[in-house]
Amino acid sequence: MAAGGGGEQGSAVLELPRGPRLVCVEYPGLVRDVGKMLQTLGGEEGVSRIYADPGKRLELYFRPKDPYCHPVCANRFPTSSMLFKVKRKTRRKQLEAEGETQQEVKFEMEVLGVVSTVYKFQGMSDFQYLAMHSGPENKQISMYDKILMLKPEKEEFFNRELPLYIPPPIFSRLDTPIDYFYRPDVQHRDGYNNPQVSCENLIGLSRARRPHNAIFVNFDDDDIPTKPLEPAVQTWQKVCTNPVDKKVEEELRKLFEIRPVWSRNAVKANISVHPDKLKLLLPYLAYYMLTGPWRSLWVRYGYDPRKHPEAKIYQVLDFRIRCGMKYGYAPSDMPVKAKRSTYNYSLPITIKKPVSHTVSVQDLKHGLDPASTSSAKKPASSRYKLKDSIYIFQEGDLPPYRQMFYQLCDLNVDSLQKIIHRNDGMETECTERDGWCLQKTSDDLRDTMSLMIKHIIRATRPALFSSTSNAEDGKERLAYDFGEEEEEDEEEEDFKPSDGSENEMETEILDYV
Repeated sequence: MAAGGGGEQGSAVLELPRGPRLVCVEYPGLVRDVGKMLQTLGGEEGVSRIYADPGKRLELYFRPKDPYCHPVCANRFPTSSMLFKVKRKTRRKQLEAEGETQQEVKFEMEVLGVVSTVYKFQGMSDFQYLAMHSGPENKQISMYDKILMLKPEKEEFFNRELPLYIPPPIFSRLDTPIDYFYRPDVQHRDGYNNPQVSCENLIGLSRARRPHNAIFVNFDDDDIPTKPLEPAVQTWQKVCTNPVDKKVEEELRKLFEIRPVWSRNAVKANISVHPDKLKLLLPYLAYYMLTGPWRSLWVRYGYDPRKHPEAKIYQVLDFRIRCGMKYGYAPSDMPVKAKRSTYNYSLPITIKKPVSHTVSVQDLKHGLDPASTSSAKKPASSRYKLKDSIYIFQEGDLPPYRQMFYQLCDLNVDSLQKIIHRNDGMETECTERDGWCLQKTSDDLRDTMSLMIKHIIRATRPALFSSTSNAEDGKERLAYDFGEEEEEDEEEEDFKPSDGSENEMETEILDYV
């Protein structure tokens, strides 16, 4: 700062220190012991760990030694502040004439550092549930000495009769108050009757039906559609206003000419189209199977897979990666991490991710995308394309998700194709469970694929299976062998699952109802 004209009213020139940046914590309490205060925040190590991760909130435990204490969380904010150290010096001066004392007060100021980050406790404290139980005369008795194992204990410690104490891990998902704006009841005119709906579908009566106009077909239906609904044609023609959309339409038509049955993810891996436009284009060219061996797949208009035995290669296989100690590895050791898990629950100690931007109809007409600025570097031909691993299973690669929907023709493994084609030329009946394949074909495929995945994990992480090899002796072993394994002493590396899509593999029926 520039200096003034001198005197008491003038400004001073201060030199800011060039030391490290400081972090401020607005502690919600009166600090009398700095050491105990740091213990409530996890110590210096805990604060440093939280500061190193911008996605975490600082936790404060008022009872740090109580494992059942629920924390208060602080939000992280950037700031531009300074920490000052101010000294007040008082000098008493004796006046000889009057015999009185006069005080001279002088302030000294020092800048200790610049604060760039501040943690503010703005939320409410969560409910607390103490480990107590009611004794005689309703006297509260502590249970901490009975439920906390502070040292190695004998078997008697675990077989004691204790009152049931199973508190939930969290009481409140949010720590900030929220106003619920409930919608008032809809006032109808006299004589209005609710639409006729089944007792199994009473939710969402006030929501308008999504105007995608898809045709749904069950396995038991006698006929299949040969052309789209007229509203589906009009909707697509209204949106298809540029040459790119017409090119995508022709590409999808060629895909259905080559292969009459497709999954949505398989389509998204072969052509580049905006997901919201694909929702309108698929009902224009194909119908959706709800049940049977082709469930959750799109079938070309006029093609009935129930009448063509060669359509068995297009059947769907619901495959889920098996994990558990009986398979040789725990769920936490699984290289393919779960998308959602009770162990990775969204707690208040984490910062929520920003929600995705909604695309309007005008954006679709002009071919715009909210992420177009960030994805402008990608060519238009591959901007929305998914990777092949989202719908193709190959030997030596792990699926991108723990649950996958594969078509049988996309299982690119010779041993799996032999199982599928065991009854070629002998197909006599198409059943709802197995389609044109032999009975339990899906079970055989799942067993074989599970063993292949176990073989991949064994080769990548041999340490997971070394501890369980002795315990498995004498137990029933699976009858599938990949050949002799050559164990080599290698350094264990972090395993990376096969590449997939940002979207979770799932059926899309909810997009059309």
